[in-house]
Amino acid sequence: MLASLAIRDVVLIERLDLAFGQGLTTLTGETGAGKSILLDSLGLALGARAEAGMVRAGQPQASVAAAFHPPAGHPAFDILREQGIEPEEDLVLRRVVQADGRSRAFVNDQPVGVALLRRLGATLVEVQGQHDQVGLADPATHAGLLDAFGGLDPRRAAAAEAWGAWRTATKRLAEARAAIAAAQREEEWLRHAVAELADLKPEEGEEDSLATERQRLQQGERRAEAIAAAIAELTPRDRRAATPARALREAARALERLPPPNDEAQPAIAALAAAQDALAEAESALSRLLQDGGPDPRRLETVEERLFALRAAARKHSVAVVELPALLADLRARLEALDAGSGRVAALERDEAAARRAYLGAAVALTEGRRDAAARLEKAVAKELPPLKLDRARLAIDIAARDEAAWGPDGQDRIAFLVATNPGQVPGQLAKIASGGELSRLMLALKVVLARGSPVPTLVFDEVDSGIGGATAAAVGERLARVAERLQVLVVTHSPQVAARGAAHLRVAKQVKGGRAETRVETLPDGERREELARMLAGERVTDAARAAADQLLADGR
Repeated sequence: MLASLAIRDVVLIERLDLAFGQGLTTLTGETGAGKSILLDSLGLALGARAEAGMVRAGQPQASVAAAFHPPAGHPAFDILREQGIEPEEDLVLRRVVQADGRSRAFVNDQPVGVALLRRLGATLVEVQGQHDQVGLADPATHAGLLDAFGGLDPRRAAAAEAWGAWRTATKRLAEARAAIAAAQREEEWLRHAVAELADLKPEEGEEDSLATERQRLQQGERRAEAIAAAIAELTPRDRRAATPARALREAARALERLPPPNDEAQPAIAALAAAQDALAEAESALSRLLQDGGPDPRRLETVEERLFALRAAARKHSVAVVELPALLADLRARLEALDAGSGRVAALERDEAAARRAYLGAAVALTEGRRDAAARLEKAVAKELPPLKLDRARLAIDIAARDEAAWGPDGQDRIAFLVATNPGQVPGQLAKIASGGELSRLMLALKVVLARGSPVPTLVFDEVDSGIGGATAAAVGERLARVAERLQVLVVTHSPQVAARGAAHLRVAKQVKGGRAETRVETLPDGERREELARMLAGERVTDAARAAADQLLADGR
């Protein structure tokens, strides 16, 4: 509920602090005293448009702060959490308007946008006035109000759940169809890539093992070249040239042909013989090395061809060689999905169709409940209209099917509260058919019936009793009091019958202070309240009869 309203430098108000309680609070005062300024100030705090003319003359800025005590679980708390603002027990909406018309908005002293202030305000206060109707006059609220009246929250929740399941099934089906379409577009390339990689048969760790083997084979080749070069040195390329072994033999033979005595040549001959043996042993060892350690040129060629083929495939698919086996598995899976896709899509189509049927069933049940609730609501409101001097008026609740594109978690229905104020008249929108006073009383009749399910804890009625008096005004006051049993109600009134019903009575007056007009508001105790009601009954000259009538009104109100 609205707990307090603090106003600073707004038009004729210099400083005003008001506290509000539960139940019905009435605001009275002579025309021009400033009652509209109070409502405009509250509107500022609720996110209404700010104008430079609202700032009191000579002041740099105006400010309004409205403090609320929302009930537990109120939607305002969810809105705050959406915005990253931690809710507190009290909720203070504040607006500051500069003299140039610019404004700033605050929630619990945190700067926010005016749009957020407006969202919060719509959940906290509903204003019903002759010229500015919100809440019930907004068709967007009618479905929720009808559902609350009919106790249809379980059916509405079931429809919302079925809607969510249907949306999920539809999304999955769309994703599967899109995936198949994409796969089909690349099917030819996919099959070629799988065949190519399948022929290649890449294996885990194969690149490293091939590179290691290639290095070993290349080293063996260089080793064989060195051995062959050594053997070549022992075997002259020119066949006519003497080999080292032949040279040693010839040298030894030449020494052996020395005439005797040739003892002095024996050491040389022996050395040459030993050299021949060593040379023969070296040639034999080199031959064995060449035979035992020689590389296999064909194996090196095979290894290099395999390694180069793997690396070429990796470059082609823009992956590392080590990723080729996983790539092949992925491409195969995509092909299998493509092959099995039609079956999966068929299953998803069955799921989507089942979810749609479930939603349709829940939505139809909700619609049936709404039609029953609408008939009961029309009858209930019809009973409230005659005492409000609206005996010729009729409420009609139109429940029409929306196009499928407009279906949603709240069902398939477009719901509108329509009214006809005269017999034979085609019912139309509330705000377009009824006059200001009629519309306010129609709203009151609806609120009397819908108070139990109202999501907004505070209602403001601006001159709901305009143009009526006597028994009709008394009926308005009695119904305002009934609504106030469940909700906090503030009403601006010129009717003593309505004012007498209030649990609290505020009088708005204008006085001249320091040569300037100023609006002040005071809470009236019982004695002064009696005088205010007598003034409203009799005018400027209050009589004893008017006081007696005021006493009777107060007694009736109690």
